[in-house]
Amino acid sequence: MPETTEQSATDRFDTVLIANRGEIAARIQRACHELGLKTVAICSEADRQAPYGSTADSFLCIGPSTAAKSYLNQDAILLAARLAGAGAIHPGYGFLSENAAFADAIEKAGLTFIGPTASSIAIMGDKIAAKRAMMAAGVPCVPGPDTALPDDPATIERIALEIGYPVIIKAAAGGGGRGMRVVPKADLLHEAIALTREEARKAFGSPSLYIEKFLEHPRHIEIQVICDDHGNAVWLGHRDCSMQRRHQKVVEEAPAPGIAPDIIQPVGLACVKACLQIGYRGVGTFEFLYEDGAFYFIEMNTRLQVEHPVTELTSGVDIVQAQIRAAQGRHVLDLTQGDVTCEGHSFECRINAEDPENFLPSAGVVTHLALPTGPGIRVDTHIHAGYKVSPYYDSLIAKLIVHAPTRAEAMARMREALAGTEVEGISTNIPFLRALFEDGAFARGETDIHYLEQWLKLRRGA
Repeated sequence: MPETTEQSATDRFDTVLIANRGEIAARIQRACHELGLKTVAICSEADRQAPYGSTADSFLCIGPSTAAKSYLNQDAILLAARLAGAGAIHPGYGFLSENAAFADAIEKAGLTFIGPTASSIAIMGDKIAAKRAMMAAGVPCVPGPDTALPDDPATIERIALEIGYPVIIKAAAGGGGRGMRVVPKADLLHEAIALTREEARKAFGSPSLYIEKFLEHPRHIEIQVICDDHGNAVWLGHRDCSMQRRHQKVVEEAPAPGIAPDIIQPVGLACVKACLQIGYRGVGTFEFLYEDGAFYFIEMNTRLQVEHPVTELTSGVDIVQAQIRAAQGRHVLDLTQGDVTCEGHSFECRINAEDPENFLPSAGVVTHLALPTGPGIRVDTHIHAGYKVSPYYDSLIAKLIVHAPTRAEAMARMREALAGTEVEGISTNIPFLRALFEDGAFARGETDIHYLEQWLKLRRGA
């Protein structure tokens, strides 16, 4: 797209520090270079040989291997930005990406946080405040109060009875599948609350909890949004992320199968309305449970999602570039909702360095690597033959993404892509993924968020 005088005048930075590692650091760097921006890569001592360091304009080691002393060290990251002359910081996903205090510190330092404002992160990061904001915008929510769980045991019991068992207890500041417990009946309620409250205090620094109806056979559906500082907001279709193990996504696809446009469209428009009401900027994802034709909001991720490629391939929009453009003060690619179309079907498999049977992490050196190529196949990764997989971080080492005209064709393409993927020297979950893509119920789209756990139990019992 040609630059306009107005666009150039509103640009706020020309150098981006990427405050992350691994495949997402490489992905953000590629987007920056395609936009003509300089990049500053950072690393811990364990990541000194990261390949994206050699293609960055600056590469700085900011601390020891442990994340707490490097990728979570806000002062070290801000110092690196000043030393390298970066005007903006992109947090990627994980680490500090949804930390409102970090976003605020960046802005106070005179830099640009490539993401929403600290106030937006704070609102949507608190699950109770987020639910209240969504209800005000007309976004459907899971049955349950929009207030924190009180201390009085009798009041708690009454609330649970009004909702109806089973219920789920969640940490108000939680995320990533942690800080939640399902309560099937009343005599287990108070023990579950005590355990979850302590877990929330330790994991998130806040003991605040809330309670909702536990839906027994829902699917996990996401809606991707992009917003700018000029009052423009669009949603880019939907994803199904129901294939989960221990609340962690394994396979994602777009669009979600079997959901008619007239059912999803009002929900997407309500998400856009919610963004406009809180002055949201950048990219974000609304997560829903979907059961019996109804949507129920559960949370919003105020950052780039791991699974963003499936939406990129179906919408034709480079979400990372759009995120950066929004932070520069530009209009969001001059898109209107009417310009957004979703074509074909896409799957993403998360390739993890882990044992395919017990899912324990696998560290070591990649001795051989073969990645698939061809029409409709994309691989996002940072690894290569000779790369040392560290034990210090998340086990994700690559994302295998395919796109085809139909869901059936996309599944067939993913089977071929998985068959052509070879990683030696460490264990990976590739054999597990190959088996999953041969499953009949998954191929027919007859799954929910509990299906994968049940499937694994049957496999182990076979």
